Amino acid sequence: MNRASLDKRPDEVATMFDDVAPKYDVVNDVLSMGQTRRWRKIVVDAMEVSRGQRVLDLAAGTGTSSEPYADAGIDVVACDFSLGMLKVGKRRRPDIDFIAGDATNLPFADDTFDATTISFGLRNVNEPKKALQEMLRVTKPGGRLVIAEFSQPVVPLWRTMYTEYLMRALPAIAVKVASNPDAYVYLAESIRAWPDQDHLAAWLQESGWENVTYRNLTGGIVAVHRAFKPASPSNGAAAAIAAHKGPVAKLRRNIVR
Repeated sequence: MNRASLDKRPDEVATMFDDVAPKYDVVNDVLSMGQTRRWRKIVVDAMEVSRGQRVLDLAAGTGTSSEPYADAGIDVVACDFSLGMLKVGKRRRPDIDFIAGDATNLPFADDTFDATTISFGLRNVNEPKKALQEMLRVTKPGGRLVIAEFSQPVVPLWRTMYTEYLMRALPAIAVKVASNPDAYVYLAESIRAWPDQDHLAAWLQESGWENVTYRNLTGGIVAVHRAFKPASPSNGAAAAIAAHKGPVAKLRRNIVR
């Protein structure tokens, strides 16, 4: 899935996010029934970063996902392609570095960050595989990547109920609470079109990340993937692609803490 498959140009998507920026975090809390905060905490725990380390938070939006790192005294860079989102975040948290950037062409040098994360934003990137390679480039050898993204519920009945909520209830709720309800119709469609957990894990391996694991949250509505950049250049992207033989078969379902 990419933006083109949903008939949205990158600039159109950026404008859409600019429009919803002022109420974005509040609406997300409503639509997720309060689960967003729990999901984000799990991401922070999976990052396992501490003072003295530097974190790149991609698709950071208004910086809600960056705040836990800043509050813990960790050097965090909040990067997003929506200037509207960044402006809202900078007004609220002037102590955080907000930088505009395209996930497929990041404005950072090689091996800059100890850890990189992206929450609920990878599916909105026009070329997600290219973005995974860029994240690998800017992460230090041995550093980690943590991705939180909407995924596929693992129980068929739950999957059906969730799909109905996405395509019927979510847009109806958005009409009442959001400034741009059409944006949430797009978001619902992008969630439904996004690949499942194993496919994203395979993309990570193909991009050069190693030790890929994932953990399902809320029955698979969200999956948190974690991976590491090879410590040695000899084990980099070329070797990973050569060794990859189709979809991930027996992937550990739980992130090991």
